[in-house]
Amino acid sequence: MILTLDTDVLVAALRSPGGASRQLLQALRAGRIQAVATVGMFVEYEAVLTRPEHLAVTGLTVAETERLLDGLASLVVPVRPHFLWRPQLRDPNDEMVLEAAVNGGAEVIVTFNRRDFLPAATRFGIGVERPGDIIGRLT
Repeated sequence: MILTLDTDVLVAALRSPGGASRQLLQALRAGRIQAVATVGMFVEYEAVLTRPEHLAVTGLTVAETERLLDGLASLVVPVRPHFLWRPQLRDPNDEMVLEAAVNGGAEVIVTFNRRDFLPAATRFGIGVERPGDIIGRLT
């Protein structure tokens, strides 16, 4: 299964060690799923995950968070968007996720904010699901 991970999923993975989002990262590391992302998405991941409020909850330093993202980058399939269909969504950062999904052949965008991606993702044949939904399908 090929997925694109919205930033909120990574935030949840770091903030909740026993949650479905963390299980998704473990499944990615184990090769049970595949994820696609663009450089722009990693820039956003870093900007969000290194915010003081997230660092305080996770107990990670900026350097540790950057190393974690380096590890994640080694697991995902890099996508270079060749076509931009903007605007499809209200949030430009969500547009990056949709573009990565379309260009990377993702089956699903994983997010907690399903409504932000619907109905645009379905026009491209891409599902929009929460992390728990994906974990349920893997078991």
